[in-house]
Amino acid sequence: MRERAAQELTQDRRPEGADRPSRPSQRRGVPLGAAAYRAGARVLRATPSGLRHAAASPGGFAWFWLSPRQRRAALDNYAAALGLERDDPAVARVATRAFQNYGRMLMDFLLIGSLTPEELMTRVTLEGREHLDAGVARGRGVIMAVPHMGSWDMAGSYGGALGYKVSAVAERFPGSLNDAVVRTRQRFGLSVITLGRSAVRAITEALRSNGVVALLCDLEQGPGVEVSFFGRRAVVPGGPAAFAIKTGATLIPACQYATSPGRYNIHVDPPLAVGAEETKEGLMQRVIDRFEEFIKERPEQWYAFRPMFSR
Repeated sequence: MRERAAQELTQDRRPEGADRPSRPSQRRGVPLGAAAYRAGARVLRATPSGLRHAAASPGGFAWFWLSPRQRRAALDNYAAALGLERDDPAVARVATRAFQNYGRMLMDFLLIGSLTPEELMTRVTLEGREHLDAGVARGRGVIMAVPHMGSWDMAGSYGGALGYKVSAVAERFPGSLNDAVVRTRQRFGLSVITLGRSAVRAITEALRSNGVVALLCDLEQGPGVEVSFFGRRAVVPGGPAAFAIKTGATLIPACQYATSPGRYNIHVDPPLAVGAEETKEGLMQRVIDRFEEFIKERPEQWYAFRPMFSR
């Protein structure tokens, strides 16, 4: 099971044909990725939130129309979520808003780097904290299974600022940008587990220390488990279920979503009961059933821009 969990967490998630990132240059010079990250944060902080978020509308609209492959996948995914035909105008409207909201989320991601812990605390609210606390009280660690909604960076940073030992599994950014992003996340007590062969061990250790591990698990990332997602066949990562069964950690579906420009709410479900005969497939299906409800309530805040379903 350990090897299978490793497969489900450590696959290469770049688009087909993408080259592996080169090693950071050892020559002296300006670390452009980190510099651009910090400059972007300063610019966004100086921009009024209303203007900042309004700017995402034309950008997201252009992205939707200029990316035919992502547009086709998005229309298929949102049609399934809405229970409508792919060519229904309502599907295109929701898909376009999702592209725009993703742009807003990226802006907020950049802005995190310039926030103080006090400012962060005023931008995020938490609903269902008692369920998280109950999971921590069990002493076996907590797995937060979350979909690609809202801003998971805001949510994870907020949990760290509250004092929880939060770990998030994330891809490595290229060059100096990765160092800048990791430092930003660590400012709020968030521990970053980089995707790779060592991720399984790091996750297991975080759970053994009674930490909270957040795992995005609604979109196919390689080897996984088959589920019914909006009535269609899909493959999703099985890591959350595998770790819950293997370690006895508490498994909690959760989601995060924007409530106004730059502000988010985190919803935490009650823990899922894990029986002695539980299977990864059955447990992940229960997680996905909850994700369906989260997504139906706010489909425009779900970021699903690549193919999900088997024909």
